[in-house]
Amino acid sequence: MNRDWSTLWPILLSSLGETLYMVSIALLAGGIGGLVLGLALYCTRKGNLLANSVVFNVLNVLVNIVRPIPFIIFLTMIYPVTLAVVGTTIGTEAFILPLSVMTAFGTSRIVEQNLVSIDPGVVEAARAMGASPWRIIRTVLIPEALAPLILGYTFIFVAVIDMSAMAGYIGGGGLGDFAIRYGYQRYNWAVTAVTVVVIIVIVQVVQFFGNWLARKVLRR
Repeated sequence: MNRDWSTLWPILLSSLGETLYMVSIALLAGGIGGLVLGLALYCTRKGNLLANSVVFNVLNVLVNIVRPIPFIIFLTMIYPVTLAVVGTTIGTEAFILPLSVMTAFGTSRIVEQNLVSIDPGVVEAARAMGASPWRIIRTVLIPEALAPLILGYTFIFVAVIDMSAMAGYIGGGGLGDFAIRYGYQRYNWAVTAVTVVVIIVIVQVVQFFGNWLARKVLRR
């Protein structure tokens, strides 16, 4: 079976679907969570819209604690949470929760950094005109940082693809699991090579689209 591609292609396509499913959900949930967390980090900084040193320091420390944790360790560390929320610690659904949480923490710092780079004068001008914090966030901060945020989310996509390769560890399937089971464990280099090519193609397509979208936003 190692070299029978008539059998392996359907498995590869199924694994591709599992990876895209996991990555899509994680990017949606983690991307939104990271945007909210990044906005909170920016807005609660000293001198900003909702300045609050206690909230900022708590969030900042939390992000600094979670982000450096290797994903494979984080995956096992939150097993009790996954079990409580999903009802199991095995399978694709169980993998999506830790993947989404780690995506949110990774995204939050990228969002914060892009917002910090915005000219403070633009925000001050909006505040001077009496705009509420929520309106400034919606009509000034996000539009001003939109192009860099698109590129940042494109970068996060690549990181999520990388983390999704560990899904096989808990029976979550995906391309990483396929490459290990049918490539590495069966000494079939061709399977691993094809899997790598598929991942490279996915990343290149998303990177191209992200760059194109960012350029389009900048031209407005």
